[in-house]
Amino acid sequence: MTPPILRPLSAGEILDTSFSLYRRHFGALATVALACTGIPLLFRLFLEAGGGLFSSAALFLLYLMSLVVLSLVATGATVFIVSESYLGRPISAREALARTTPHLVRILVCSVLTMLVVFLGFMLLVIPGIILAVGLALSIPAVVLESGTSASGALSRSWELTRGSRWRIFGLGLTLLVLAYVPVVAVTALFAMMLPQVAVGTFGPASVPSIVALAIGGLVQMFLYPLFYCVLTVAYYDLRVRKEGFDLELLASSLQPA
Repeated sequence: MTPPILRPLSAGEILDTSFSLYRRHFGALATVALACTGIPLLFRLFLEAGGGLFSSAALFLLYLMSLVVLSLVATGATVFIVSESYLGRPISAREALARTTPHLVRILVCSVLTMLVVFLGFMLLVIPGIILAVGLALSIPAVVLESGTSASGALSRSWELTRGSRWRIFGLGLTLLVLAYVPVVAVTALFAMMLPQVAVGTFGPASVPSIVALAIGGLVQMFLYPLFYCVLTVAYYDLRVRKEGFDLELLASSLQPA
């Protein structure tokens, strides 16, 4: 296999590469999103239509469990799809889902640890929270793609990789927020203005417009989610190329005799 041409990328090139990967492998990414995050969305819509989010404790618990577990699966599978494509060896959604299963516990622990650390940072002051969020942004790609890395080790790994590049990572996140999420918020707000009676039925059955609004918001979020991890995965490899000569390592491994 011919190794991919890897080199240090500018922030603009990271975004361009991420959007390109997202478009090129939209089918696999969308399949993962629909298979994983679509199920919790259906649970949510069923609960809202049937009497409110908390109308059934058992169904609400089932909804939360499916949301957490399947979101972790979607995250791992998305990182695998983007990573393998970036390295020139695309995989299917089914293969990505299968490869994610052994990593579920580590992804869960890593996610919880990251949220706790960032939360404590925001409890101290806003600025430490932002610094921690940026410094630990690559924890999930690290724990998924580096099989020997523990959940806590992934946090340290991300912190070291982002050292000296945190302003750039912050800028990437802010740019992605403006390019992807702000238009979505605008569309959602416009929809809410057109249907002022929309109200999510937390303690009572939701109206039809509420269900429609919830479904649209969930679908939009579902397809934006992979783009976020496209950027993080490309940024992860970019920092490995810059700091560890990953491009030379990959080239050397491809030249070794079988």
